[in-house]
Amino acid sequence: MNLENAQVQMRKGILEYCILQIISRGEVYASEILDELLNAKIMVVEGTLYPLLTRLKNAELLDYQWKESTSGPPRKYYILTEKGTSFLEGLDATWIELAESVQSIIAKTQK
Repeated sequence: MNLENAQVQMRKGILEYCILQIISRGEVYASEILDELLNAKIMVVEGTLYPLLTRLKNAELLDYQWKESTSGPPRKYYILTEKGTSFLEGLDATWIELAESVQSIIAKTQK
């Protein structure tokens, strides 16, 4: 088994959750999402991000607004819908439970 592949799969598993967390703070442009994910070492490329944003939009978890830009064409800014906010709250609860479970296993291993 390849360690790098396992790490990539772990990051992919939480990608949707991280994207929704970023958008939950307020309207955000796609390149800002990409930058934050990359800074957090959750490697993602535009070819992954845009289809995921479209899928989240089609699931009615987020919406977007076009806004004029001072440095080029109008930009699409993403926002959470009410359904997206409720969905994220459910993911938050799951993340806390999962993180606690994993930490409890790790703690037993480190004794």
